[in-house]
Amino acid sequence: MTKRLYIQDVATRDGFQIEPNFIPTEDKIALIDRLSETGLAKIEVTSFTSPKAIPNLRDAEEVMRGIQRAPGVEYTVLVPNVRGCERALACEVDEINLVMSASDTHGMANLRMTPEQSLAQFRDIIEVTRGSGVFINASLSTTFGCPFEGEVPETRVRELIQRLLDIGVQGITLCDTTGMADPAQVERLCRHATTQWPDAVFTAHFHNTRGMGLANALAAMNAGIDRFDASLGGLGGCPYAPGASGNICTEDLVHMFQRMGLNTGVDLDKLLQCAASLPALVGHDVPGTVLKAGKADRRYPKPKWMDGPDR
Repeated sequence: MTKRLYIQDVATRDGFQIEPNFIPTEDKIALIDRLSETGLAKIEVTSFTSPKAIPNLRDAEEVMRGIQRAPGVEYTVLVPNVRGCERALACEVDEINLVMSASDTHGMANLRMTPEQSLAQFRDIIEVTRGSGVFINASLSTTFGCPFEGEVPETRVRELIQRLLDIGVQGITLCDTTGMADPAQVERLCRHATTQWPDAVFTAHFHNTRGMGLANALAAMNAGIDRFDASLGGLGGCPYAPGASGNICTEDLVHMFQRMGLNTGVDLDKLLQCAASLPALVGHDVPGTVLKAGKADRRYPKPKWMDGPDR
């Protein structure tokens, strides 16, 4: 049986949060509704953070309440604190995504919290969700390296995974925040995670900052990871991490896996139609490549001279 992979798009949160212009609420809703029809397993809709911190996502409630939820699609949101969690629960989200860093310096730069402080806050947030049935995921930034400190010891990453699971986190996203990972490192760390904690739900989140995003996704898949974050058009990047360009591109990732004969559950043609609407929506070109070049099965007419002399 063909291995099933689960593709999770983060464009309307991770991508839109750093765009120079505010994307109108109705346009966000329309895009999410179209993405819901493509076969994606999960969509990260928005972030319930302070409007002052991320003005582009100040319409979180309106967007979450305005979308048409499709059966089989999970809708997740980023939650930075207890207040954000309460707002998200009021909108009946399927999942809340918590964020912390594996490195002290990035944690302070991004969240103004060390990993220890993040874990303490997570306990309070998880307590608020008790009885709600909402899935708890934690994204571990700088899993594969920190732009300030450099290498993050794998022993540190493993320790934090265990501590997250101990406090009630159900899923963990291993994040290559600034595209520092390499395939050998990814395969080693992901294989340990899936072997050591077989009941945990692991997701891989890569950036293409140095052109290794898809190679790292393939390494993670070979190590047993079956869930992948990606961003339509390749939008996104951490606003508090120097050099963090966009996430791996959703349509490029799906194209690669499907060319390999793997089952993503995604209708690539519908996904490409969504991607085609992005440049007009955000006001600039996007990094995705398959939209520009066409799928690998695209065929072109042969040169006219090969048909012989004109008759």
